[in-house]
Amino acid sequence: MSLRDKITRGERIDFDEALLLYEMDFFELGDLADSIRKKKHGKKSYYNINRHINPTNVCADVCKFCAYSATRKNPNQYTMTHNQIMEIVKDIDSRGATEVHIVSAHNPNTGMDWYLEIFKKIKTAYPHLHVKALTAAEVDFLSRQYGKSYDEILDLMVENGVDSMPGGGAEIFDEKVRDFICKGKVTSDQWFEIHRKWHERGKKSNVTMLFGHIESRAHRIDHMMRIRELQDKTGGFNCFIPLVYQTENNYLNIKEPITANEILKTMAISRIVLDNVANLKAYWVTSTVNLALVAQEFGANDLDGTIEKESINSAAGAKSANGVKLEDFRALIKNSGFIPVERDSLYNEI
Repeated sequence: MSLRDKITRGERIDFDEALLLYEMDFFELGDLADSIRKKKHGKKSYYNINRHINPTNVCADVCKFCAYSATRKNPNQYTMTHNQIMEIVKDIDSRGATEVHIVSAHNPNTGMDWYLEIFKKIKTAYPHLHVKALTAAEVDFLSRQYGKSYDEILDLMVENGVDSMPGGGAEIFDEKVRDFICKGKVTSDQWFEIHRKWHERGKKSNVTMLFGHIESRAHRIDHMMRIRELQDKTGGFNCFIPLVYQTENNYLNIKEPITANEILKTMAISRIVLDNVANLKAYWVTSTVNLALVAQEFGANDLDGTIEKESINSAAGAKSANGVKLEDFRALIKNSGFIPVERDSLYNEI
């Protein structure tokens, strides 16, 4: 039986077979991923009305791929006050947002209570808003800084209003690659331990993959296989989000960005390999809106959301600093031949 036949029959593929998919005809690969997408979601493309808040860029870590951290190439340090954050939340709530997404640098000066208090303030004032906050890398940082176990940190997050976890900090799970691009940050085993524990609490999370830098295709497939393995056990991942590495203002010095062809192949292979993760996000922030729209034909069924303001990827060259207008977002999805469907943070249709 050919690899195409195996995929068409819905049978699970292994590492070597997944790697072979990169050699498949570009349009044949896209067609396979699209057929899986249609079985799962039809022509629906999900989005949500959300706001990304990045409260501080002061960071104790020195990841080579990062252009956001104020301790490296960005000398302009900032830390928002709780009042500033609450003003933003008040504004987005008045305009129909359903999610606030809070991810920061690893600031050694703010303190754990600073994080927990803002989550609690948001949830108390706006109980209907979904709070997505703290990557596994941030959880690990706080655990080390305060000598608390992962369980203790996660319980505090739940107590103070965090509803789900974003998938950041995953980067590439291969430890040799991690040692080069983000040495000292949460390890792959620790990342999985944190998400496993979060899922055991009945909570959902996302998972990302940063690609297009020094990693190989085999590293990407290994990354997907590890995700699939934990998802078999917990079922806790809402969505897989391949993040396209941004080349500007960081220390990796990658001269040429990854090609659109390679991005779309990786999206399609993600859809085929991750048979147990319901949603595949074409995160327009890192891929551009136009390529995210094309990715709908290569397995992606989610385009994230309006975002409104984004600081981390835009610092490295992404055109995402001011988000995108809702009416424009919906029109783009419609004009690309798909059905825009607003969702909440847990993929319930609104």
